[in-house]
This record gives sequence, C-alpha cells and structure tokens, in this order.
Amino acid sequence: MSNQVIIAGVGMIPFTKPGAGEPYTAMASTAAKAALADARCSYENVEQVYAGFVYGDSCSGQRAAYDIGMTGVPIVNVNNNCATGSTALFLARQAVRSGAADCVLALGFEQMGAGAIGTKFNDRPTPFDRFDAETDAMVGMPEVALALRYFGGAGIAHMKKYGTRLETFAKIRAKASRHAARNPFAMLRKEMTADDVLASPTMIPGVMTRLMACPPTCGAAAAVIVSGRYAAMHGIPATVRIRAQSMTTDTASTFESRDMMRLVGYDMARAAAHQVYEAAGVGPEDIDVVELHDCFAHNELITYEALGLCPAGGAERFVDEGENTYGGQVVTNPSGGLLSKGHPLGATGLAQCYELTQQLRGAAGARQVDHARLALQHNLGLGGACVVTLYEAA
Repeated sequence: MSNQVIIAGVGMIPFTKPGAGEPYTAMASTAAKAALADARCSYENVEQVYAGFVYGDSCSGQRAAYDIGMTGVPIVNVNNNCATGSTALFLARQAVRSGAADCVLALGFEQMGAGAIGTKFNDRPTPFDRFDAETDAMVGMPEVALALRYFGGAGIAHMKKYGTRLETFAKIRAKASRHAARNPFAMLRKEMTADDVLASPTMIPGVMTRLMACPPTCGAAAAVIVSGRYAAMHGIPATVRIRAQSMTTDTASTFESRDMMRLVGYDMARAAAHQVYEAAGVGPEDIDVVELHDCFAHNELITYEALGLCPAGGAERFVDEGENTYGGQVVTNPSGGLLSKGHPLGATGLAQCYELTQQLRGAAGARQVDHARLALQHNLGLGGACVVTLYEAA
C-alpha cells in the first residue's frame, strides 16, 4: 500500500493568449492552491516541490511556490522543454514510489511571449544543432520556422511512406475542436470542419495549414502526489493512481535513421509506451482514454502508431473510421488537446494529468469517456525527452 502512488488532487487554470493573463507567479499559485484544496491537503504537509517551466529565470519555481507558502521545503526547478510538466510529475512519482517522501507537489507554469518559440541564448551552441542539421538536409525550407519544419517534416515523411492525405491531418484538428467545445478550460472552443482547417492560411504548402498547429499560450497546472500510506492516514480517497510510468530520451536512431518521424520523437514515444505496457501488464487495446502531445496534428497522427493504438501505416484508417473519438476504439485528447487548449510548455504535462484524473474520477462532465478505467498520457519535448504515464481508476 505504501508504494502505491496516488493522484490526491489536481488543479489548473484556463490557458490564455500571451499578454492576456496574469504573471506566472499568480497563475502558478492559483493552480497549486486548487490542487491542494482538491487533495484536502495543507501546503505544510508537502515534503517536496518540483516546479516546471521553460521560459523563466533561474529559481522561478521558488518565486512561484513562495506565494503558496514558505515552509523551507525543497523546491527543484525542472526544465525539459515541452515535456517539462510531465518530467516534474515523473520526479514527484519517483520520490513517492521510492519512499523518499509521502506528499509531493508537481507544479508546471509558463508565461510565454507571442510568436514562434525559439532560443534565448544565441552566444553558445544550441541544443538543437543536430536536429537543425538533419532537418536542413531532409526538409530544407530554411525560411520556415523550425518547429513547423520539424513536425511538418514528420508529416511529409508519413505522407511519402504511407500515402497519408492532407485531409487526414485536418480531420484530427476538427476532432480536437469538437472535443474542446465541451471543455471550459480550452482556449479555442469553436467547432470546425476538416474543410475549415484546410481553408486556413497555408504554413507549408501541401503539408500544413495554420489550424494544424497549436497556439502558444500562458497557463499553469498542478498535482498533489501521495503514497498509499499517506492517503490512508489522512482519509484521502485513492480514486486514481499511477500504475506505471516511463521517461525516455533520444537514441542514436534519432539522427542516424534519416527519418523525420524519428527526429521528432517517434522512437522515444514507442520505447516509453512499451516500457509502460510491460510494467503494467496491459496493452494498447486496454486503454480507454489518451491525452497525447498534439503540438501539431501531424504529431498526433504519428503518435497513434508510436503508442501502438494502431499499426504502423494504419493511422489514416484509424482517423477515417473514427477510432480516435467517442464511440471508437479509444478517445484521444478529450480535453481538445494542445491544438485547442494551447501549449504553455511547462504546464502542458500537468494539464494532461488534470484531464485524465477527472476522466478516471468520472468527473469530466460533458466530455466524460464512459467507463474509463485506464488512461494513458504522452508528453514530448524535443531535445529530447518523452514521458508516458498510465493512470488507473480504483
């Protein structure tokens, strides 16, 4: 019982456009206090804090946490690019699972600027130099922003290899909009059709339109992670637990395969998912609901295959037959995903945790997945890291 890892409480705030919301200190403390209230837990009981952010000065985690309380608790700042939030969760789970702590707060926040994301330190080697060189060689188009080239290039690779149509990516975005219409936390809640998506401004001809890319946003989310022992002692319902979790980083195949799908994390995701399935003794066919990293519609499509939700080359059929939504095989991104909620980098992984916890509690309202018992989370950061987490309802 003591080694069980329980999601005791979750909290998040609606994401906003850059410049339209509060500063990171207010966003983070609001989300953390919501998670603590949901867990019926005082901050004085928190033994460790893992605070995730990407765009911020050193010790922003302390500054955010100090508005919750100043108890002298260890606070660890976490930065793993777009996988930052789930990396904070990974560390929190590890602390509880090992017995190092019984009550841990995982917090993610981001105060982003408008426009495409990019490097801040241009007087030293970029951690993306090898990614950029491979992308230059395989994709070209140096005039296009790098994130679009990375994931657009992955879409091109899938299209060439399997004959995937542009319309399929548009269908994924349209599905996200239908799901988001049911989610009060989603920033973009207007329903749209695949034709609407195709009619939006072109980003890469024949490959990507603007609506196929997630918008940069600001926001925060948090989770309180406790041991089974702590939950029993404090009367906290063990409604949702983390059954298995894995974090992977790049292998040689990322660069040596000369495959844009692998450059953007396909192998990391596949390996992490395999490790999780093996540890839990389940398979992808057992999963009821998934929150996956749909920074671009193209990444959602290739991730279906990486997670084993469909066979390699089977993603287009998976989409066409509606297997990725309500009434299909597995509901993917019932929250609306990054494509509709937006993507505040440090908060994204914990926002996924929030959604799946609500789903397994049966508390997701109009977007509830019927009889959800097993939920899978996939959060990806180029550079790179991938965290896959399996949640289970009690």
